[in-house]
Amino acid sequence: MLESINEPRDLDRLTAAELVGLASEIRQFLIREVSLSGGHLGPNLGVVELTLALHRVFASPRDPIIFDTGHQSYVHKLLTGRQDFSRLRSAGGLAGYPQRSESVHDVVESSHASSSLSWADGISRAFDATGQNDRHVVAMVGDGSLTGGMTWEALNNISDDNRRRLVIVVNDNGRSYAPTMGGIARFLNGVRTQQVYTSLKGKSERFFDLLGKPGRSLYRGVRGGTHGFLSRFSGTDELYSNLDIKYLGPIDGHDIESLEEALKQARDFGAPVIVHAITQKGKGYRPAMEDEADKFHAVGRIDPSTGRSTSGESIRPSWTGTFADELVSIADERDDVVAITAAMLRPTGLFKMQQKHPGRVYDVGIAEQHAVTTAAGLAFGGLHPVVAIYSTFMNRAFDQVVMDVALHKAGVTFVLDRAGVTGPDGPSHHGMWDLALLQFVPGIRIAAPRDGEQLKELLRESVAIEDAPTVVRYPKGTTPEPIEAQRRSDDGVDVLREQPASDVLIVGIGAMAGLALDVADILEGQQISVTVVDPRWVVPVASSIIDTARSSRIVITIEDGVRVGGIGTRVRQDLRAAGVDTPVDELGLPDSFLDHAEREEILQQVGLDAETVAAGIVAQLQGTRLPMARPAAEG
Repeated sequence: MLESINEPRDLDRLTAAELVGLASEIRQFLIREVSLSGGHLGPNLGVVELTLALHRVFASPRDPIIFDTGHQSYVHKLLTGRQDFSRLRSAGGLAGYPQRSESVHDVVESSHASSSLSWADGISRAFDATGQNDRHVVAMVGDGSLTGGMTWEALNNISDDNRRRLVIVVNDNGRSYAPTMGGIARFLNGVRTQQVYTSLKGKSERFFDLLGKPGRSLYRGVRGGTHGFLSRFSGTDELYSNLDIKYLGPIDGHDIESLEEALKQARDFGAPVIVHAITQKGKGYRPAMEDEADKFHAVGRIDPSTGRSTSGESIRPSWTGTFADELVSIADERDDVVAITAAMLRPTGLFKMQQKHPGRVYDVGIAEQHAVTTAAGLAFGGLHPVVAIYSTFMNRAFDQVVMDVALHKAGVTFVLDRAGVTGPDGPSHHGMWDLALLQFVPGIRIAAPRDGEQLKELLRESVAIEDAPTVVRYPKGTTPEPIEAQRRSDDGVDVLREQPASDVLIVGIGAMAGLALDVADILEGQQISVTVVDPRWVVPVASSIIDTARSSRIVITIEDGVRVGGIGTRVRQDLRAAGVDTPVDELGLPDSFLDHAEREEILQQVGLDAETVAAGIVAQLQGTRLPMARPAAEG
């Protein structure tokens, strides 16, 4: 049946039994295809029936459907004419999140959680203001996103104007990446396991079953209303009653008929409605359901029959694993070191510390702003917090870094995982803004390790600083082979390769140090002398880099962050401030959104490969490309 579904209205002709069969077919498709490419498997297995019901009841794209977050949109893609998953998350293939260039059915591309209700608020207000009162807006938000502040800011505004046709579907599976944390999570968990609700639901079904076929038809007709009645007994109405928003639920998120009945009631109500659906992450795939870590939230290539990875074990440790082990060692030595995660205990490497020191790791939910300001408070109280977060999510808490941490000279260490180009997850997940965004925060110190050994060393140096914010940032994937320095300067700069009277000084930022050395190999093959340095601490700029630049013909900085306002810009400005006029070429990422592809493919596309960089430097030394190098010294 799946091959016959080219757009959502093709679902209208299916019977209830056929819909159940289609749901099974979709699950088989997802398990087969995602096991080949990798991607978000568990979340999509959990929303099959819910997505079918949404597209049966609402008329996308006229009724826009907004996903929070977009990793649960694979089923939506299948139902809107996108069934070629052969290059999922690869260059030229389907994106792992909604993408407007793929389909008119995709509205919001960002995969950052807790923003969908604000989008829905704005769109529904626009429809109301322009007289489009026959259009509905649907936002599907996970229970994990309810831990984010934006969700409640949006609900506050939505409840202020009850004229709009806005439906909020809470996809409640008790998890974000891992089990959802916090008071709201405890409340909803009580709902899911509420004996009163499950008992009443079972008794009502049995009563109508005794009446035979007419009774079952009657039961289906009143089932949506029954959900609202039962919610009074299960206590869920308490959570939303003060918001003045109609509430329907809780509903079995895998019962298509129940879902359709509730969604139709919500659609026809004429005002904002919350539909609470209880789903199971990883539904229908035993390896996912039995995975206690994250229910196969995101997987690499796996054997679909077993769920085991087919990629093989890497001989190199991961950046995240290296951080995790070193933080545990530091915590063993220092009782004041604590850690904070924003609903990503395992992805950021804090699970090991939680296991070893359970009272010293705080999961604040998907609430990055809160995490940063809480860290400032912990520092004031005499602790040294380590906030572990993906680089791309750090953007959300910039104000708190400036006003709550830096202004108060709080000793807080930010560990930014997945910095730079991350690859298959696309534009919303590349960690390409942190260097430009954070480097002008007063007093901040930023470290970029080139390998695992330097990560461990710089992490220790960071947590030793108690009077300013510190940042340690590193990319996704495995650590490279350690790169030995020829020497370390008095101000902490590692000189990786040094030639007297070098024509070129290459400053390799963090993981780009390996590329800097590859470029040096090419240039030296052309009789060009090169010095390569790794600053280790990229902010502030070390004075030894300025001194070395004085005697060079040109300085090249290489970073995997945006060029605009990046570390190269900082080096050039500091050189000018010191009276050094050596030309500087700042190489980095363009100020544009980069599509999904493998990291090395993207770096090559933007000119950050050894051959392209070396060719540019040769042209600069020859005076055929700007900025031109200074003339060679005579004699």
